[in-house]
Amino acid sequence: MISNWLSRIFSNDMAIDLGTANTLVYVRGKGVILSEPSVVAVKMDLRRGPRIVAVGTDAKKMVGRTPDNIKAIRPLKDGVIADFEVTEAMLKHFIFRIHKRRMFVKPRIIVCVPAGVTQVEMRAVREAAESAGARDVYLIEEPIAAAIGANLPITEPTANMIVDIGGGTTEVAVISMSDIVYAKSLRVAGDKIDSDIIKYVKHKYSLLIGERTGEMVKMLIGSACHTNDEMVIEVKGRDLIAGVPKVIPLRSSEVTEAISGPVRAILETIKTALEQTPPELASDIVDRGIVLTGGGSLLKNLDEVIRRETGLPVVVADDPLSTVVLGSGIVFENFDLYRDVLMRA
Repeated sequence: MISNWLSRIFSNDMAIDLGTANTLVYVRGKGVILSEPSVVAVKMDLRRGPRIVAVGTDAKKMVGRTPDNIKAIRPLKDGVIADFEVTEAMLKHFIFRIHKRRMFVKPRIIVCVPAGVTQVEMRAVREAAESAGARDVYLIEEPIAAAIGANLPITEPTANMIVDIGGGTTEVAVISMSDIVYAKSLRVAGDKIDSDIIKYVKHKYSLLIGERTGEMVKMLIGSACHTNDEMVIEVKGRDLIAGVPKVIPLRSSEVTEAISGPVRAILETIKTALEQTPPELASDIVDRGIVLTGGGSLLKNLDEVIRRETGLPVVVADDPLSTVVLGSGIVFENFDLYRDVLMRA
C-alpha cells in the first residue's frame, strides 16, 4: 500500500513515441523532454554475458565503429519490437533518466504503435513497458496520435488525412469521429531511403558507405524530385575493388534517382487510400488536404511531389519530428476527451 501510494505521488504520466529510428518522450505538464536515437550498444562478455554500455545518442555514435565484441543494436524494426530484452532495457534507461533515479517511480505510459499492429505485437509493447516500470500502459495508433498532434479536428464528422513517414514505416490514414476510416501501414520509410542510397553508391561507384553516411546524404542533398538547383557533396567510404578508403563526388540528381523507389511506393499508398475513402469524406480531403508528419516528411520537395501527383493541398506539420508524441501527450492532458482513441491488447 505504501509503495503504491508513493508511486502515484512521485510518478509522472508519460507518452512515448517508440520509433524505429528515434524514441521521443513527453511528460505530462512538461512537454517533450527527451528525443534520442532508438539504438543500444551491447558488449558481449563471455563470463558475465551481454552488458549494455550505451543507449540513445551515445550508442548511435558507435554504429559501424565498434570492435566485434560490441554491437550497436536497433531493437525495433518496421515500427515494432524485434528484440524484446533490448527494448525493455532502452525504455528502463529513458524512464530512469527522466525521473532522475527516483526509486518509487511507476508512471502511467501511452505508447504509440503502427496502424494495423497485431495483437502479439501489442502485447510485446505492453509487456516491455510494464517490465520497464510502468504502472498502467495504454496504446495509441500512430496516425491518430499524429493527427491530434497536428491539431486536426479528429472528433468531428469530417475527414482528416494524415501521412506519417517515420524511420521504419509510413502510416497513411483517413480519420473521422475519433476513429480510423482507412489506414495502411507501409514498411517503406526513412530507413529504406537510406539503404537505397547505400545500394546506389555501392553499385555505381563500388564504394561501401555506412548507415550514418547514407542518412547524412539524404538529409543534405536528398530530394523527392529533380530540381534545377543541383548540389554536390563528397562521400567517403571504402573502395570495394582496391580495398582502401576513397572519396567520390555525389550529385543530388543521383540521390533522387536512388530513392525513386521508396518515394513511388509512398505515393502509390497515398493514392490507394484516396481511392478507398468514402465519397463524402473524400470531398472533405479536397478542401482540407493532406498533412505530412514524421521525420521522412522533411525530405526536400516530397510535399510538392505529393501535391503534383494528387492535385490536393499538402502541408507539413509545424514540428513533424515530434507530432506523434505531442499528440499522445495531448491525450494525457485531455484524458476524458480522448479516452476512446486508446487501444487495448
